[in-house]
Amino acid sequence: MTHRPVLLDEVVVAMAPRDGEVHVDGTYGGGGYARALLAAADCKVLGIDRDPDAIERARVAAGAEAQLVPLHGAFGDMRSLVEGAGFERVDAITLDLGVSSFQLDEAERGFSFMRDGPLDMRMGLAGPSAADVVNQMDERDLATIFFRLGEEKQSRRIARAIVKRRLKAPFTTTLDLADLIEDVLGGRRGAKTHPATRSFQAIRMFVNDELGELARALEASEHLLDEGGRLVIVTFHSLEDRMVKLFMRERAGLMGGGSRHMPKKDEGPAPSFALASKKATEPSEAELAVNPRARSSRLRVAVRTSAAPMGGVVSTGVELPDLGSLEAAS
Repeated sequence: MTHRPVLLDEVVVAMAPRDGEVHVDGTYGGGGYARALLAAADCKVLGIDRDPDAIERARVAAGAEAQLVPLHGAFGDMRSLVEGAGFERVDAITLDLGVSSFQLDEAERGFSFMRDGPLDMRMGLAGPSAADVVNQMDERDLATIFFRLGEEKQSRRIARAIVKRRLKAPFTTTLDLADLIEDVLGGRRGAKTHPATRSFQAIRMFVNDELGELARALEASEHLLDEGGRLVIVTFHSLEDRMVKLFMRERAGLMGGGSRHMPKKDEGPAPSFALASKKATEPSEAELAVNPRARSSRLRVAVRTSAAPMGGVVSTGVELPDLGSLEAAS
């Protein structure tokens, strides 16, 4: 399979690899970013992924490329993974927050409603699955997940229909759930995307605690990046992009400070990051023509300053049900 990550050229430019540097690819996936970084300079790349299949690909690649170091784990645990591998500081970190094409194309992983498979969606193959969520969460919690993570306007109708149907039989496959959602929403009606797109996205994000992982990774980046280190993040979801944007702006000291009508606020900690650009980079028309997956992607870049980490917990900005309540049933 050929997998080309989105905004590849732009990511490599932003990472600016140099000989002797240590870079982190926090979402190794198919290894596209890692290969490009290794081809651009004689640097070391720490490839992190919680998907066992992705790490196996990384280990195979590392057999031919000694500068690639596979690290099995979630990118939210980046700090402990990197330090455990013997590195206190790194020169650049990149995250691609989209779902790997490998995962989407493997029906048995249960990520896609385009191919029938078990209702799973777990990137790390551990913990509660999508089936656990759909078959056990109460109606209110399901509606919350669909609305807040999928921005699905018909969240309550979908949740109500799921709870009613599962009384007869539990949901076990992707097409079973997708068909129900399509029935609830009345079919495509000329829409470009399948009616189940938002709901599947929401379940996947919830099962994998994707916003929580991102929050922990942002915190880790502030401690791991050396002065001049680059933080390069590609998002595909408005909630993720908002989190990255607010984190970078806050750490760059750009979250307000008075106006010409009001006195200037007391100065806080020195900025720990500087923005490479105030605006996100979007894919070109040429890339969209050959890689439709890039459609909603946004690239944001910040550079670590010499200031001490500001610290503090990074908020996801979203209140969600407790995934841990399903652990015993998974």
